[in-house]
Amino acid sequence: MPLDDLPDAPADPHPRIPRAVTEVVVAVIIATLAFAHPPFPEFQSTGPAATVLMLSPIAILPWRRRWPIPVLVLVLAAFGATAALGTLSIGAAIAVGIAMFEISFRSPRSRSIAIGACVAVAIVLLTLPAAVGGIIDPRIFQFGLIVALATAAGSGAQTRIAYITAINDRAERAVQTREAEARRRVSEERLRIARDLHDTVAHQIAVINLSAGAASSAVDSDPARAKESLAAIRSASRSVLAEIGDLLAVLRADDDDAPGTAPQAGLDRLDDLVGQVAASGLDVHTRVEGDLSRVPATVGLVAYRVVQEALTNAHKHGAGERAHILIALDEASITVTVTNPMRADVERPAATGSGLGLIGLRERVASVRGTVEAGPAPGGWRVVARMPLTKEIP
Repeated sequence: MPLDDLPDAPADPHPRIPRAVTEVVVAVIIATLAFAHPPFPEFQSTGPAATVLMLSPIAILPWRRRWPIPVLVLVLAAFGATAALGTLSIGAAIAVGIAMFEISFRSPRSRSIAIGACVAVAIVLLTLPAAVGGIIDPRIFQFGLIVALATAAGSGAQTRIAYITAINDRAERAVQTREAEARRRVSEERLRIARDLHDTVAHQIAVINLSAGAASSAVDSDPARAKESLAAIRSASRSVLAEIGDLLAVLRADDDDAPGTAPQAGLDRLDDLVGQVAASGLDVHTRVEGDLSRVPATVGLVAYRVVQEALTNAHKHGAGERAHILIALDEASITVTVTNPMRADVERPAATGSGLGLIGLRERVASVRGTVEAGPAPGGWRVVARMPLTKEIP
């Protein structure tokens, strides 16, 4: 039977002895036993034919990895032929054990046990013609014991290789898992930095842009208004520079408790945000229903970012230079609603949000187990964010 018909043998991840060295050692052992003169006559060669048969496994065994079953049959036949000539060849019996080891190493355990049992019985029966004491001679069973030990050794070696392979696979999976976790954390950190940069820069840049446009259009006709717009630009520039500096300080810090960084904005700074937007020309009406002191800091930060992003979009895309903010609290949640009229010539984004601002906003609100709805409303555009007033945020 060719080797391709047998299951693939597991490769030893740490081979220690080269195959050529193994073959030389086996050949030396068989040759030594063939020409030795043991004290028992039945183990001595009875003539040249017996000697040739005792040496024949040297030429047969090197093919055991390619054709293990035919090699086993041939060395077993050589042992039987020497026994028929009156010689019990220990070298041929060892050759049978080596061939049986190869089969046991490469075959499923149930198959190797069945083959080993058949070979053990066969070699014991082939020993009978040369046995001096007949069937009760205990020496005839030593050859069956050689086959049994070879079968067990081959099965044990296969188990060892499978165990080592499983350990290596588990180690590789652990490394891959750590690498995937590291990539996930890097991706999350990049998204967090992108959201922080957007929240820090986009709103202030929008204020600067709109104030610059207002100043440009009013510089000749209304100098006082142009001065107000330039003052708004100066204030927004200082704010964005300060916020970028704080963000860079946090990114450069070795830990999350780095000193010198400004606290994150929350609903307690809502009036400052509205005043800054109003200075750039957007008329904002704010109504609060409930006690804002009940809002946890994490939820308050997200609510602040919702208002900031909605006002920025209202400033850029809205009509009438006005917006309405409603913050309503009940026993379990806070709802932030920002509405503004839309210009007819502005293409309205999809309700699911196609801009990076809305995408980042949805991610922020989802981080506190809230939901965001953004889409057309009667008379304009509406952003609604609902968040639970939970102390522990996962």
